[in-house]
Amino acid sequence: MAHLILWEFRPRPGSEREFEIAYGPRGEWAAFFAKGEGYLDTQLFRDLLDSSRYLTLDRWVSRDAFEAFRRLHAEAYEALDRRCEELTSHEAALGAFETVEG
Repeated sequence: MAHLILWEFRPRPGSEREFEIAYGPRGEWAAFFAKGEGYLDTQLFRDLLDSSRYLTLDRWVSRDAFEAFRRLHAEAYEALDRRCEELTSHEAALGAFETVEG
């Protein structure tokens, strides 16, 4: 059962390309998360009706894997988050989800 974390962002005008690089599947966040055991991938989506709105989806093998990573790398996580805040005018956690086995 995978653990999914969904965020909504609006890059600062003029920072869109830099934002896409930092938050994309090969960006700074993905590279940082890749240090964690149980990290699967990051996906970046741009809204088709509102091109200033983006979503990120981070996938981990489990909630425990993500929480262990956050505990182990808390200071580095906060430092990267502070640095990347300069790229955004809006950031909101939309929730954490688990896949459902049918």
